[in-house]
Amino acid sequence: MDEPADVRMGRGQRLAEAMREDLELYSVEELEARIAVLEGEIARARAQIDKKRSGRAAAEALFGRKPS
Repeated sequence: MDEPADVRMGRGQRLAEAMREDLELYSVEELEARIAVLEGEIARARAQIDKKRSGRAAAEALFGRKPS
């Protein structure tokens, strides 16, 4: 049984496809909605970065910092 196409997509593939879309085809309202969605995704990515940094800082505090 074949996997759905969205399962086979590589990491970041949907973002790359969205960046290639012709924005001329969108109305002002659609563009504003798109921006709102993208801003939400930016906030989600920033929250994940903060979470990862906090986890790393906790690990370094517990185990000590690795030499570079």
